[in-house]
Amino acid sequence: MKLKNILIVVKDIEKSRQFYHDLFGLDMVLDNDGNMILTEGLVLQEEKIWKKFLEKNVVPESNSCELYFEEHNIEAFAEKLERLYPSVKYVNRLITHSWGQKVIRFYDLDGNLIEVGTPM
Repeated sequence: MKLKNILIVVKDIEKSRQFYHDLFGLDMVLDNDGNMILTEGLVLQEEKIWKKFLEKNVVPESNSCELYFEEHNIEAFAEKLERLYPSVKYVNRLITHSWGQKVIRFYDLDGNLIEVGTPM
């Protein structure tokens, strides 16, 4: 068995595609009418499709999982995030953990938790 993709639910697939491209350089691989595969295996699915399949509401900012990215130049990333998406909601701005890793945590446009950290 092999894990193929990670799927997140989004309200506006085009805005989310742009967000993940702007910040992480992810590009569209396949657009399948409400399901969009980006490079690195991230899948965006429109909320209305997800709700139809599950017959349940989506809970933004549920803090039950996160997408984790690594970035060597995290200070430049933090500046880019602030410049391109100044209204982004932070869990924590750039901090340094006791073990030396620098991290920043925030929510994407739909309340999916993202962490960006320096490689260890």
